[in-house]
Amino acid sequence: MAPAKIFLSFCILCVSLLISRPVSAQTKPAFACDMSSNPGLKNFSFCDQSLDVKTRVADLVGRLTLQEKIGWLVNTAKGVSRLGIPDYQWWSEALHGVSYVGPGTKFTGLVPGATSFPQVILTAATFNESLFQIIGKVVSTEARAMYNVGLAGLTFWSPNINVFRDPRWGRGQETAGEDPLLSSKYGAAYVRGLQERDDGDKDRLKVAACCKHYTAYDVDNWKGIQRYNFNALVTQQDMDDTFQPPFKSCVLDGNVASVMCSYNQVNGKPTCGDPDLLYGVIRGQWKLNGYIVTDCDSLNEMFYTQKYTKTPEETVALAMNSGLDLNCGDFLSKFTQTAVDRGLLNETVINGAISNNFATMMRLGFFDGDPSKQLYGNLGPKDVCTPANQELAREVAREGIVLLKNTEGSLPLSPKTIKSLAVIGPNANVTHTMLGSYEGTPCKYTTPLQGLTASTATVYQPGCADVSCGAAQVDAAKKIAAAADAVVLVMGSDQSIERESLDRVDITLPGQQQLLVTEVAKVSKGPVILVIMSGGGMDVQFAKDDPKVTSILWVGFPGEAGGAAIADVIFGYYNPSGRLPMTWYPQSYADKVNMTDMHMRPNPDTGYPGRTYRFYKGPTVFSFGDGLSYSTFNHNLVRAPKLVSVPLEEGHVCRSSMCSSIDAVEHTCKNLGFDIHLRVKNVGQMSGSHTVFLFSSPPQVHNAPQKHLLGFQKLHLEPQGEGWVRFNVDVCKHLSVVDEKGNRKVALGEHLLHVGDLKHSLNLRV
Repeated sequence: MAPAKIFLSFCILCVSLLISRPVSAQTKPAFACDMSSNPGLKNFSFCDQSLDVKTRVADLVGRLTLQEKIGWLVNTAKGVSRLGIPDYQWWSEALHGVSYVGPGTKFTGLVPGATSFPQVILTAATFNESLFQIIGKVVSTEARAMYNVGLAGLTFWSPNINVFRDPRWGRGQETAGEDPLLSSKYGAAYVRGLQERDDGDKDRLKVAACCKHYTAYDVDNWKGIQRYNFNALVTQQDMDDTFQPPFKSCVLDGNVASVMCSYNQVNGKPTCGDPDLLYGVIRGQWKLNGYIVTDCDSLNEMFYTQKYTKTPEETVALAMNSGLDLNCGDFLSKFTQTAVDRGLLNETVINGAISNNFATMMRLGFFDGDPSKQLYGNLGPKDVCTPANQELAREVAREGIVLLKNTEGSLPLSPKTIKSLAVIGPNANVTHTMLGSYEGTPCKYTTPLQGLTASTATVYQPGCADVSCGAAQVDAAKKIAAAADAVVLVMGSDQSIERESLDRVDITLPGQQQLLVTEVAKVSKGPVILVIMSGGGMDVQFAKDDPKVTSILWVGFPGEAGGAAIADVIFGYYNPSGRLPMTWYPQSYADKVNMTDMHMRPNPDTGYPGRTYRFYKGPTVFSFGDGLSYSTFNHNLVRAPKLVSVPLEEGHVCRSSMCSSIDAVEHTCKNLGFDIHLRVKNVGQMSGSHTVFLFSSPPQVHNAPQKHLLGFQKLHLEPQGEGWVRFNVDVCKHLSVVDEKGNRKVALGEHLLHVGDLKHSLNLRV
């Protein structure tokens, strides 16, 4: 989700203004059907909790005038006082904690901050599916607590589940990385954490989540090419095996209450005006139980920037007839009436849209009267920023931090032997940078410098005025480095380098950061730890190759407790277990590959190298899944089949002819699967967590991925401890590929399964 262009700098860049503006002390939430103050409301069926949602919604919609209906097609919804319905602001955000982006949420003296978890890309690096859901549950509890005192809404336009296709994308930090399976698992789990109620009522919602931005959205502003009118040219194959799976999972597995359509066009059609994508797929195929909302001012962009329709009223009709329910912005409030008057839009379509919107609000309890008498009515300021929630933010950051290089004798540092630590770099003592984008005011901050100083004596030099590092202060940094027992350099980026509406051109460390690192390393007498704080990957091949740089850590944007988590890893209080959720490419990739080329697969004829670990065939700085530990974990394959037969019905063409693949259809796939059993042993001296990845290299039919992730599991083992991991492999789900037309096919022949250094050959035949 993104604000209107005019609003963007206010919302994202000048956040400090938003925090400091005076806010009236509001202590009452917005809700309808307040029978204590208006007993006459009990005569309305829409206020009767004993009736089902469909009946209540039909009653409500039947009582509204057309103008009143139009008031509920936009995010700043207009109340209907004669029916006891207040104004409501749909737009709140909760990407990695309750956010102040969006007018639906405010921080005041009553609730000055909320728990700020790591930016999503670092949470994804934990590869801990249960943790994704736990974070969502904590965030929704804090959101409900803020709603109860009038400081937040109930509808949160999070998570961002787009695939991190290109390393330059400024919003890659908001995502779970480049792998469709990880993105799918993250999105569905976070949504369940946000939405599921503690009483187990599947028809009701704690808060309503929203999966965005649908679809093939991952260009913001690159070399002047803007998301507002970008036309993503996507093959059906790439659409169905890369861009769509996270959204499908969000709806089917997460039961998300909303999907947001994006600014861009896909193959010449605006996503918010494409009936095939909205009505056909989201509602028709996936059966969304909820509402479809535009990205902010998408309809303005469709008309004024893309010039896709001749009149505003045609834009209204196109979007609503395509399946749109809610407009972030005011376009529908301005032009829907005239669209109806001109015969372009039938009021029954409006009825359908507001029915979806009202049904969501009823599932949230908005029409059930006083929230203090409902399930979450006892939540309040005491439930925000609890010690347990703040500790969880630290734990998530620790678990996500990725150790990318570690020379023997470098990490972990011992506070007993390191008596002086030089801490250098533009991100070494930052606060706000640690949060990333779509942030809220945190409970408190622990900077990297503060975290490190808690364990040993430190000397600090920023080394650069800011992350752009126009002129590195090399001499001052070298002076403290040469005198210290060890050096920690905290480098990287911030929102001035990569963010919404700002894609990168270069993927190297900004400005003279590389010079600073190299010069400091030269004069250091002990370990040199390079800490990279960033959303996207960086070409740090120079540091990987420099023997004087003894360790490299990537810490994402690690959230409010980031500094404590970094120190926990550096001093060995925590054994790192994070793994990269995206490929780190060399700068030559950014120089060669056009960011707007949406093709995932390589093209040998043009030299196009493809994208992500699934298809890219060129050199990398670090690879998807990379990550070291202070321990060593061994894998042992205990059980896996070498041959699996796929049953075919009588007369199937592949019984008599050679086939390279068969359709993954229900009667073929039913109960067709097997288990893989593995034993994992920690042969190191330190307890720690370990992620076990199961990859497959399928037969090279239909331009299949060279390798793709089938599953991942995380386990914790004591020194010399053993654990068992079982993967259930569904042949049609896991061993199938998408063909050129978007159909799912079971690839026949040899599938090579990978777990760590193990490889196991599996033959699939009819």
